[in-house]
Amino acid sequence: MKLLVTGGAGFIGSAVVRLAVARGHAVVNVDALTYAACLDNVASVAQSPLYAFEQADIRDRAALDRVFAKHRPDAVMHLAAESHVDRSIDGPGDFIETNVIGTFNMLEAARKYWTEAGRPETFRFHHISTDEVFGSLPKDPSIKFTEDTPYDPRSPYSASKASSDHLVRAWHETYGLPVVLTNCSNNYGPFHFPEKLVPVIILNALAGKPLPIYGDGSNIRDWLFVEDHADALLLVVEKGALGRSYNIGGENERTNLELVRTLCAILDEKRPKAQGSYADQITFVTDRPGHDARYAIDPTRIRTELGWRPSVTVEEGLARTVQWYLDNEPWWRALQGRKGVGERLGVKA
Repeated sequence: MKLLVTGGAGFIGSAVVRLAVARGHAVVNVDALTYAACLDNVASVAQSPLYAFEQADIRDRAALDRVFAKHRPDAVMHLAAESHVDRSIDGPGDFIETNVIGTFNMLEAARKYWTEAGRPETFRFHHISTDEVFGSLPKDPSIKFTEDTPYDPRSPYSASKASSDHLVRAWHETYGLPVVLTNCSNNYGPFHFPEKLVPVIILNALAGKPLPIYGDGSNIRDWLFVEDHADALLLVVEKGALGRSYNIGGENERTNLELVRTLCAILDEKRPKAQGSYADQITFVTDRPGHDARYAIDPTRIRTELGWRPSVTVEEGLARTVQWYLDNEPWWRALQGRKGVGERLGVKA
């Protein structure tokens, strides 16, 4: 199968690219190379005859048409998106342009290509989204997001992703475009851009800096190892039912404070400080505006229909992630100078 992967130089996209090539798929990586992208993320497959790279912006419809005509993919995996909630609070316009207008351009370019190819039944447009479109859950562990949970986005980021989800469903219903959708929980793992919570904690700990936790640290997330997510995404694009959405979760709920303490304990073991614990650096900071209390995925559909379950516990995945950052300092050092990295964002609301 030839896959056109948008955002393939980003965190989740690069995990998909690496796994797809390893499994023998041809991959066309389409990425604009914005601040969070890094071609080093796909260096391990860059010389493969199965891999091709096209620098193109999903906001540029003409460029997308050229990519489709040149490479003629069997399926699209659309991951390109602005994804940092704090940045969406400071600059929502970028999120509307990329996540909404960019997805519209992708849908139209894919529809044109699919129609001109005779509307092949095997073509797929896989739209990758987030559980944040569903809003915030109460702390009751029996209540989780299902595919039928009403949308209730609370941030500019989640609202832009909700909008893109609606567009994808509309293109399926109106034009018959063969689509599948997925909504995932919080990802973590190797190559995670160093402005997100897990790498921030690891890198601040190593630098002797405060470990910032929003509010009282009670916000709960369902943590999904990025390589497990990539495995699920490839399964959905190959075997998911048309027009169907699948929630992908790690089945690993933790409060932010629990997560940070786990990371500190792993670092204490792998690279102990001269004195004390990395947990001594934990600092509580002013909460994010509109910070959702809890996200949790009910993965029943993907488990029962497609047989997928995560393979990595959060403790195992975090240990692997910490070790990766310890072993790959040149990678993250090179990204720390990019705009906004290391700064507190999202406090202008």
